[in-house]
Amino acid sequence: MIMAGLYVAATNAFKLFQGRALSVEQPSEKKHSEKPSVQTGKKQKAEIVQTFETGEKIGDLVIPKIKARLPIYHGTDEDELQKGVGHFAGSVLPGEDDNSVLSGHRDTIFRRLGEVGKGDRLIVEAEYGTFTYKVKKVRIVDADDRTVIVPKPRATLTVSTCYPFDFIGSAPERYVLVAELIKTQKKRNL
Repeated sequence: MIMAGLYVAATNAFKLFQGRALSVEQPSEKKHSEKPSVQTGKKQKAEIVQTFETGEKIGDLVIPKIKARLPIYHGTDEDELQKGVGHFAGSVLPGEDDNSVLSGHRDTIFRRLGEVGKGDRLIVEAEYGTFTYKVKKVRIVDADDRTVIVPKPRATLTVSTCYPFDFIGSAPERYVLVAELIKTQKKRNL
């Protein structure tokens, strides 16, 4: 059973990273610019043409339920996590179709994340737009569970932190919020 789980996780991670590698190796017809552009529509996929350097601020994660506004930085190394929420570089940007993954420390910025659950809103305010998500699922998974980073068929925001919240030391599990995009508000003059 464990081997089957590892196989599925490894296969999905390979597909995710293979897809990223292919998109880098094959030149796109679209130009990447300093100014982001957001394309939306019923039949079009949401695409954001924006790049960030590791450590660069992407925007803010607003959690109305706990009255929190937390800065989001590109990358999930300790440097980024000390400053705020980290955006997993192997995932899409918030607002794009697929799975955007955010992580943070339970004993600093996500101290009250356990109060957030199904039906609550998560809002990402970025330079390129504002994206409102609704939490559809709360999961508690093992610390080494990689299913939180797998691709998704629609715009999804996955937010994770260590669990249990009151655990002393390196926590054995992760508290995961899985939210779907319900509203997109792109910035004007893009």
